[in-house]
Amino acid sequence: MDEKLNMLIETRNSEVFLRPRFTIDLDENRDKILQDFINEFKKEDCVFLGNIVDGHIFISVSKKDEHFWSPQLHLEILETSENKSLLKGLFGPKPHVWTLFMFVHFVIGVSFLGFAALLYTNISLNESVFFPLIMIIFLPLIWVLLYFLGKIGKNTGKNQMKKLHDFMMKVINN
Repeated sequence: MDEKLNMLIETRNSEVFLRPRFTIDLDENRDKILQDFINEFKKEDCVFLGNIVDGHIFISVSKKDEHFWSPQLHLEILETSENKSLLKGLFGPKPHVWTLFMFVHFVIGVSFLGFAALLYTNISLNESVFFPLIMIIFLPLIWVLLYFLGKIGKNTGKNQMKKLHDFMMKVINN
């Protein structure tokens, strides 16, 4: 039995990030890899949802298994030569969850700056600094809490991230 042994080397970033990234060098043509994903998504027994747009592949868990913290795997396939490609992967929350988190971070950051200006103004006018000072202390605590909520969400979706990664590896190894 003559089998072709593919040795894939996956480079991952640090575990600190809420949205882990990785890259894989492939000995396949970009179009063939895209076609492999298209064929896999068309199968009746495929348990993942996929969307392919201009060399970008978005893989999600099925609707029945989906929850608020369910991850999404975004793959980009770049052609490096005629028979070689570079696959870049990014795990992250669904776009609506990520947008909500970024919006809340933005509101907290702008509020912090606003309360810092209010604190300075109240100090300059010799008025009460109690409320702005409380907010200056409280807002960074909320920011830290949001970070840990994101980490909890990431841990909640870790099993699904592993399944998405395994699915991707199965497709690119065929």
